[in-house]
Amino acid sequence: MTTDSSPVDVIRQFLKAMEVLDYDGALKLVAPDCEYTNPPPLGTVHGPAAIRAVLEPFFAPTVTNEFRILRQAVSGPVVFMERLDRHQLADKWVELPVTGVFEVKDGLITYWRDYCEIQTLLAQWPTA
Repeated sequence: MTTDSSPVDVIRQFLKAMEVLDYDGALKLVAPDCEYTNPPPLGTVHGPAAIRAVLEPFFAPTVTNEFRILRQAVSGPVVFMERLDRHQLADKWVELPVTGVFEVKDGLITYWRDYCEIQTLLAQWPTA
């Protein structure tokens, strides 16, 4: 996919689609060999189908999602975004500070790594 969108525009489009859980729309912006890494215990997966397999069950209990971009820095194809990820569950809001590092090539996300204290979120998240 070739696009005139800047790397930061691609990431913003991706996050907007993910806020409303538009997996098809979001994953159209992900390269077939994209590497996606979360802190342990979640780990690393590759490609849109594997990313969806991580995200879809994770977001299943959410009513509303909001990704507030607090700061961003861009260097060529690399985008750093400090975010506050907010997730409304049935009975409360859960917030998690996250810094995401992305690489975009030809309009597609080829690398995505989130840095956060995942245990902060998991301690508040519903269990299956």
